[in-house]
Amino acid sequence: MRSKFKATTSTLLLSVLTLLSLLLSACGAHVYHQVRKGDTLYSISWHYSQDYRQVAKWNGLGSPYMINEGQWLRVAPPGPEAGLEPPVYVKRPAQAQSKKPEENNVKSPAEKTAKKPAIVAKNTSSSSLLPSSSAAIAWQWPLKGKLIRKFNANKPGQQGVDISAAAGTLVHAAAGGKVVYSGNGLRGYGNLVIIKHNDKYLSAYAHNKSILVKEGVLVKKGQEIARIGATESKQIKLHFQVRVDGKPVDPLRYLPK
Repeated sequence: MRSKFKATTSTLLLSVLTLLSLLLSACGAHVYHQVRKGDTLYSISWHYSQDYRQVAKWNGLGSPYMINEGQWLRVAPPGPEAGLEPPVYVKRPAQAQSKKPEENNVKSPAEKTAKKPAIVAKNTSSSSLLPSSSAAIAWQWPLKGKLIRKFNANKPGQQGVDISAAAGTLVHAAAGGKVVYSGNGLRGYGNLVIIKHNDKYLSAYAHNKSILVKEGVLVKKGQEIARIGATESKQIKLHFQVRVDGKPVDPLRYLPK
């Protein structure tokens, strides 16, 4: 009798979870994202082609956009499904924060005691602020190489330009800004760097062999940020993207001819 009750309970629970999953799926491609180790608000917003400011607003987050591993974030505008709660909300136990936490970086307790990487960013002076959204940005090519693929907004993986060069060739910041993501947690991008230039403009540098900058540092235009490679790519190349208000745009509109 007890075994039958357990089986019935398990079946009912599975049915509820399945129904909830179907309801969420019916409301759009993705409504919620569960924060994983290494995620930042910027990397999550980038993955779903959303403006990080909108994602922050939908989730009631304010600067510096701190998020917790296991937390569920809304990644789509509120709609007919707005009354539905995420499938499960898992909140990490509260942890003491330093006086100057890195901007919205997700860290586990083990990472806080881990030895810092030997490679650090150069020229990371914080004396200057990011330019305003209306300020003109002077762009440069991030790499000296051959343009092998142009922008195609309708094809995933082609929402930027691809540039080939010898493995290990230095990659440079196309414009000055703040590194808001440095890692390999976004599937399909390999070792990735995302730079915030102002409230509207972000740029990304994917498939690197190695990354030379850490999250939270300020970089100058032309500063070395990575070395070209083939992580999650069949060939050695740099995949370079520019996004405006979270949406991919053709980098060739901004780069010098």
